[in-house]
Amino acid sequence: MKKITASVLAFEKKLVPSSGYLYGTNWENRFEKALPLALNEKSVRGTISNRLKKDTMNDPAKLDAAVEKANLQVVDSCSLGITEDTLNMTFTLRILGNVGVPSACNNSEMQTALTRMMKGYASDSNYEELGIRYATNLANGRFFWRNRVGAEQVEILIKAPYLGKTWTFNAYDYSLNSFDTRDEQLLDLAKYISSTFSDKDSYLFLEISAFAQIGFGQEVYPSEELVLGKQKNDKSKILFHVDNQAALHSQKIGNALRTIDTWYPEDEHMNIGPIAAEPYGAVTNLGKAFRNPSNKKDFFSLFDRMVTEQSLPDSDDEHYVVSVLIRGGVFGEKEK
Repeated sequence: MKKITASVLAFEKKLVPSSGYLYGTNWENRFEKALPLALNEKSVRGTISNRLKKDTMNDPAKLDAAVEKANLQVVDSCSLGITEDTLNMTFTLRILGNVGVPSACNNSEMQTALTRMMKGYASDSNYEELGIRYATNLANGRFFWRNRVGAEQVEILIKAPYLGKTWTFNAYDYSLNSFDTRDEQLLDLAKYISSTFSDKDSYLFLEISAFAQIGFGQEVYPSEELVLGKQKNDKSKILFHVDNQAALHSQKIGNALRTIDTWYPEDEHMNIGPIAAEPYGAVTNLGKAFRNPSNKKDFFSLFDRMVTEQSLPDSDDEHYVVSVLIRGGVFGEKEK
């Protein structure tokens, strides 16, 4: 069967989160009062702890001289007040329909094939599995990232103001490593997400307010800015803020929400659970691409096959391809 390609092919993302704003409060009155968390600047005198050259390590005098030099740093930090034991994070999420319809495509044959492909997928799955997985990542508070670790309690409040709907979840009832818990409340939220994906002109607007009881005065972790080039203030760590209120990047929240790919070829030496839906299954902190093109399980190999054949033998591969289309991106193939 002839391969269908387009040199210009782009898809808009269908999960659109805002930045996540951080507040401090108390668990007992968490719905009544919460104060924005500001960033603080600290100057610290650290020790040298990096791996040294062999000649320095093997010479006691050189080692003492190296260790004697203080590791001076100026860093941003953020923490709850000493009378606050709970971190509150709020953000909004817009979920859009029209999945699989390109925002740019210069090949009419590709557009026709995509329309048939997405109709087939919607007919077979109705986006049910994807809706459940995105709903689970809202319910389990994965978007808290490091702030979730070691919390005594984590509660997620989700509102759909235009629908008059509210869902409340105990995050610890839902695993970070699987999507097996499917209670009535989760399925109800998932139903709205799935139906939004399958409707051409639909959208779903959610307001999320999440609470993690981490302890009085404890440090919290906003997003860290990527510093390109030497900064004038010469800080070694710069945290993200909006008008000095600590926050998480929308990209970081989006990455958490689309961490649904459990269909990738597993590495027998690694058991890391779901990864974010990415064209090559990239996990940057591990320096590994779990969907290497050599095994034909990367997005482009599966997408080309799905567009041409209109379906794939393995429904898990279809879920993955559509999840990357929901992620969005530029996927055109250069003309030879």
